[in-house]
Amino acid sequence: MSQIITPDICDAYPEVQVLDPIFVNIGGIEAFFGPVRTVKCFEDNSRVKEAVTESSEGAVLVVDAGGSTRCAMLGDMLAEQAAGNGWAGIILYGCVRDVDILAETELGIQALGAHPRKSEKRGEGQRDIPVTFAGVTIAPGQWLYADNNGILVAKTRLALD
Repeated sequence: MSQIITPDICDAYPEVQVLDPIFVNIGGIEAFFGPVRTVKCFEDNSRVKEAVTESSEGAVLVVDAGGSTRCAMLGDMLAEQAAGNGWAGIILYGCVRDVDILAETELGIQALGAHPRKSEKRGEGQRDIPVTFAGVTIAPGQWLYADNNGILVAKTRLALD
């Protein structure tokens, strides 16, 4: 796999979209990329739990949790499932918990921050639809690239060599 350096990608591909710099890099893998799959939910991580139990073949799960900072939408158990099922990473427009364990998990994770409270489980939310946050609309099938410098979205996979 090529090294992900988002400033270099921006220089080579000025057409990429760049998410607003509001995310914190929390996972054990600091740089990651893959095709996008999405979840839209609010303070209910039922669809996140459903998604991470599926095989992903290196996809990035983009979760629009409405920017809520009132509960965590991802913790250590779901992150371990995601890593075990081949997810490259998770971008969460919301909060996570168990950050010390997430930092040791072989998964890229970026989120708004940490919150100790778990989310509700009402079975609500939508999957594989376009989501909009941090100044960008992200759709399933696009490609996401992330590192400590930021998060980029491209319409197709980019040649990084």
